[in-house]
Amino acid sequence: MIGRVRGWRRGWQERTKLQRIDLYTRVTLCSLPWVFLLSWGLLPLGATLDHGPVAMALGAAFFAVNAVQCVLSNRNVAPAFAHYRGAEPFPPRRLRLPAALLVVLTGLLVALAAVGGIDDPGLSLLVLDLPLAFTVPYVLLVPVRTYLLHCAAFGVVVLGLLAAVGTPGGLLFGAAVSLLVVVLLVLVSTRPSAWSLTVMWQAEEARDMQARLAVAEERLRFGRDMHDVLGRNLAVIALKSELAVELAQRGNAAAVDQMVEVQRIARASQQEVRDVVRGYREADLPTELLGAKGVLEAAGITCTVAGADGPAGIGAPPAVQAALGWVVREAATNVLRHGDPRVCVIRLTTTAGAVVLEVENDGAGPGAGEGDGSGAAGSGGSGLAGLRERLAALGGSLEAGPAGDGLFRVTATIPLTAPGGRPSPGTLSTEDR
Repeated sequence: MIGRVRGWRRGWQERTKLQRIDLYTRVTLCSLPWVFLLSWGLLPLGATLDHGPVAMALGAAFFAVNAVQCVLSNRNVAPAFAHYRGAEPFPPRRLRLPAALLVVLTGLLVALAAVGGIDDPGLSLLVLDLPLAFTVPYVLLVPVRTYLLHCAAFGVVVLGLLAAVGTPGGLLFGAAVSLLVVVLLVLVSTRPSAWSLTVMWQAEEARDMQARLAVAEERLRFGRDMHDVLGRNLAVIALKSELAVELAQRGNAAAVDQMVEVQRIARASQQEVRDVVRGYREADLPTELLGAKGVLEAAGITCTVAGADGPAGIGAPPAVQAALGWVVREAATNVLRHGDPRVCVIRLTTTAGAVVLEVENDGAGPGAGEGDGSGAAGSGGSGLAGLRERLAALGGSLEAGPAGDGLFRVTATIPLTAPGGRPSPGTLSTEDR
């Protein structure tokens, strides 16, 4: 369970990071039109104060319409991203008002140039700000070639109108350069950002799909194993039971032998089912140590693991590691359930031919004693009493209780040789106690 929680927590952290990157990118693109509006789009309009009331009115209208355009641009960024990723199509009607406002802005800019309400350097800055808010979402809705062609056509129209109201050639050249800069700026800042986010979300979706496929594959494997174990034996039990019934009806004493055989096969099937389930319930020590550390730290408890990479950890026999994995799992669960600990220390050591695991925490409540895990609420139906039975099968022992100074300690000791001097077995039974 701790391993699964740790995997879920790691996946949740990765998704949270991706969501933050997504939010940062969207906020940046939404802020871009406002930065231009309040800098290069606002400063040139200050000159209209010196050119009469008509120029002032045109400048105020240009600023107000541009601000509305920025608001609409921010509202269209999210659906434009969804359209680019293929999640949902962008409603064309959402572009009608921004396109109309772009036409109005162009007319106001040309009118300002016609009445001489703006200084020469300010014209290039206003042209730079003119299509920005509209193009930020628009570049995500059409192919790059279409975007460039539409921007080129828009530039020709703007330059033609400015030339028609008598704008000098030098200013027209500056306006053309400004249009080229803003078109390319939007292209290189928006499309790559959207592409990067799309790739990252697709990778995240692929990981989710891979995890779901792995779970489905494991379920199929488990189903096949159960079928292989039970299918044949149940068929044999059914046949022998029918035969026993027929023999009993005839008064044949062989019916008893058939029922004895049925009993043997049923017991063998029960053991085979336990062997299949064992692979799903076996505890792995390195995984449980990492999982316990992750879960405890997620709960605000400082957790330190010592000796996991030493001979007491990776060097112990598989049976010893499995038994200690169960101890780590149950002890970590009890640390979370009882008291208000702030620090937990897990130590693995080797002493006199035995592996010793200590799980020590501060702030353990008064109920964190023998009753912690004696019930069936622990992992696999084993509390401290169940753990003692597991360790006893390997000649080990378990002690749990206060250690002074407000500490509570669980100590598991397993010899590296089984009772009688034999090496510890390579596997540990995990049947229900």
